[in-house]
Amino acid sequence: MTLSVPYASIGVVPRLGTGVPFIARDAELAQLRGALERARSGSPGAVLVSGDAGVGKSRLLTEFLAEAAEGGARVLLGRCLGVGEAGLPYLPFKEIVEQLRLERDDLVAERPALTGLIGRGPIVSPGPADETSFGQLQLFDAILTVLAELAQESPLVLALEDLHWADPSSRDLLSFLLSRLADHRLLVIATYRSDDLHRQHPLRPLLAELVRLPSVERLDLAPFTTADALAFVEVLADGSIEPTALADVAARSEGNAFFAEELVAASTSGAGGIPTALADVLMARVETLSPAAQRVVGAVSVTGRRHVGHGALRAVVDLDDDELDAALREALQHHILVTTDRDGYTFRHALLREAVYADLLPGERVRLHAAYARRIVELGQDELAAALAHHSLRSNDLPTALAASVRAADDAMRIGALAAELRHVEQALELWSAVDDPESRAGVDELALTRRAADIATAAGHPERALAYAQAAVAVADRGSEPATRADTRRQLTESLLANGRWNEASRTIGEAWELIADAPPSAVSSWVLALQARTSWVADDDLSRAFAERAVEDARSSGTPAAEADALISLAFTELRTGAIEPACEQFEEARRIALSADAPLVEQRAVFNLVTTRYEQGLLDLAAEIADDAAVRAGQLGLTWSTYGLELRWMRAMVHYARGSWDDSMAAASPPGEQVSDTITALLAASAAIIKVGRGRFEEAERDLVRVRPEWHRDSQIPQLAGIAGAEMACWQGRHDPAVTVVQEALESMRKSSSSGWPLGGIRLAALGVGAQADAARQARATGDADAEARAVAAGTQLAEYGLTTAERGMPRADTLGPEGLAWLARLRAEKARLTGSTDPQPWRDVVEAFGYGEVYHVAMARWRLAETLIAAGDRDGAATELAAALDTSEQLGALPLADAVRELARRANVALPGVVRPVAGLLTPREESVLALVARGYTNRKVGEELFISEKTVSVHLSRVMTKLGAASRTEAVSVAYQRGLLTDPIPK
Repeated sequence: MTLSVPYASIGVVPRLGTGVPFIARDAELAQLRGALERARSGSPGAVLVSGDAGVGKSRLLTEFLAEAAEGGARVLLGRCLGVGEAGLPYLPFKEIVEQLRLERDDLVAERPALTGLIGRGPIVSPGPADETSFGQLQLFDAILTVLAELAQESPLVLALEDLHWADPSSRDLLSFLLSRLADHRLLVIATYRSDDLHRQHPLRPLLAELVRLPSVERLDLAPFTTADALAFVEVLADGSIEPTALADVAARSEGNAFFAEELVAASTSGAGGIPTALADVLMARVETLSPAAQRVVGAVSVTGRRHVGHGALRAVVDLDDDELDAALREALQHHILVTTDRDGYTFRHALLREAVYADLLPGERVRLHAAYARRIVELGQDELAAALAHHSLRSNDLPTALAASVRAADDAMRIGALAAELRHVEQALELWSAVDDPESRAGVDELALTRRAADIATAAGHPERALAYAQAAVAVADRGSEPATRADTRRQLTESLLANGRWNEASRTIGEAWELIADAPPSAVSSWVLALQARTSWVADDDLSRAFAERAVEDARSSGTPAAEADALISLAFTELRTGAIEPACEQFEEARRIALSADAPLVEQRAVFNLVTTRYEQGLLDLAAEIADDAAVRAGQLGLTWSTYGLELRWMRAMVHYARGSWDDSMAAASPPGEQVSDTITALLAASAAIIKVGRGRFEEAERDLVRVRPEWHRDSQIPQLAGIAGAEMACWQGRHDPAVTVVQEALESMRKSSSSGWPLGGIRLAALGVGAQADAARQARATGDADAEARAVAAGTQLAEYGLTTAERGMPRADTLGPEGLAWLARLRAEKARLTGSTDPQPWRDVVEAFGYGEVYHVAMARWRLAETLIAAGDRDGAATELAAALDTSEQLGALPLADAVRELARRANVALPGVVRPVAGLLTPREESVLALVARGYTNRKVGEELFISEKTVSVHLSRVMTKLGAASRTEAVSVAYQRGLLTDPIPK
């Protein structure tokens, strides 16, 4: 049984709009499925679905009803409408009876009570009360009888939407039905808005009565979690909104699907604030309040989202205590306000506060802000500095706002709230030029405040903003500061330039800093400038870098600057790496970390740990690297530096280490999007990292969205195009799109070369290997279809890419003196793909790849085993191939690498190789081998190419094909393919 005709005509579409995704409701959908299964077995029931307006009740119901209909249940849907207190009598049930009439007119026509309800029979004029009651009983009984009859034919789902608008008669009828469910195969689902149910709402008594029935259960639909809200908004926006704006929209929606949809629509169109449609919906509820309650709600909106106490409201609202209490009670009962755990009040939803605040007249806002500011000053509580800054600014008291902003930044610093600290410092800087004698008001000079903004932005994950503030600090210092201060601001600017990948500018800037203090005695400034010179000269000249680093260590020890000493030791460790002294270099990284830890220099500490993790990873010591990275992630969280320059580097390095060692869930956790607004660089880097894992697990749609979103950010960091190129190329290869795979490889290489100091970034080896693999697939397909020109083009392009990869291995600059295990493994993969490009079936190159990745890269070992098995089958070593395929399948299943697992099973099927746990079909018109032959013939393959693909002789192919034609009664290959499609023996689309 499918949807009833009228229900289908309504359309199984979300009320929120077209294309609204359905996510994060698995538990709720499971509860509804369970109730339906119980109804199927003769245990009828009802589910009352509650939730705030817009939270997704209709979407959940729509999804479930479509699924129920698809599963053979009959679905009837009625909706209530908000048309006044009394409502339209029996409106949802009239809609249901109309649906029944169109589908089963016999059930309706023979019951006058039903035909009268929908105006298709005689309407009996109301008589005495007892006659009216009798008529109502006839109607109730008729509907129950019809539902019982339908439930005998198939399971029946009766859905009622928006029960909060139900008229009294409909409520009575629902109560009647639910109290007489008996053993019918019937499930009743009713939705209602919980935020509309004030204390006097007429639905409340009915709900209290119904929930006592054993067959009735409740389902409270909560808003999306933070992560689910972000996922919902991402799918809804479909790449039309910037990543930082996505996070803001998700946060403002607070998990409400309707709010999110409206905000996404407004963001897409470029509109700011609250969309008009959403504001109208929100304000409609506020406008039902009394004037006094609206005044109180307006006063609460001025405080922001935070808690406001009763005393504060009494001070700013001109109402006596009784009037204030009554107004607050009204706002609470109508779910506009809610109480907080500190005996105060706040809005039920932040967007509701925004709408109310926007509706205030400008003069009202200024007066209320000024009143709150006066009260805070009277209280004299330092912890209210942020609130004082907020209200002073909005009441145009700029001097007070400046001083309070600086104090609020200090408060935020003490509790490690970096985002809040940055916001307050930025506000102070914005006010600086608008206030007379700002330095005395703020208690700090402009240079110190600007440099503080740069430091906070760096730690909070905003490298671009940090750079802007560092540049501004240099300009302020150059207006009259002493040389040491001017040099130190350039040191700070150098660090910001390095964090943004601008090495040449960083080198020039730190050179300027040294010229300012070259003749000065050792100091903290000179030791830091020398340490930065060591860092910026490392790529170009090892000897010069070592000389700067050694001098920096001397100056740091003379001036008592251990943080600079630790930073210089890290640069010295790099020069050790270049000579192949890996363990001594790691010892220096460890020493630098210990010194930075004792000196309370967390940013230097993170730099040391990052380089230690990277070195261990490049050595192939994946477990050790993962252990260090995990500890570093915990430490970064404790320091509040998760999104600092090296905090980010550690995060994505942790993702890469866990990806390599096969702990993909841990890798995805590390690459998960930030729960706060950070730099576009950070967002893009994490998304590109996650896309690699999503591709490996076959989550191509998600990966595609990530890659489209990060494409404009490739210029920000060379790691972004490298990671995105890997993910994009692998996905295109799994999808059989060879040309797009090569295109994304070439684009990624070009982008990486632009920001590479040597011009030969070593990540190019891996990308080149993937590109050659794509061309090898294209050449193989061309050989199978006899297209010699296409094969020649693929071989030529693949050979060119292979040469690029080999040249990169020769000219690139590894951190150590030679390529580590990972680089050598990808070099082996490159050579194996080059051999495959020309049609070679020699197993040895792929044995080399298996061995090269054997240091711990489990996924790429499995990939190589799959390719090795192909060559072994071609060589006739079926037992060896079975061993390799079984190992590859086991790894891919453990990782959840679905594309690889499918490829392994497909190869085993084509080669007729048995795999553990894989059941091969033994019955049917065609044998598995005959099905394989026919599928390739359908693609246009010749007998010879079919034989090469299935590792059998051309003669054997001819024999199989003859048997297929006989079984299908076909006179030709073409007719056999056509008959097979008609009979469902072939399911793949016919190639065009």
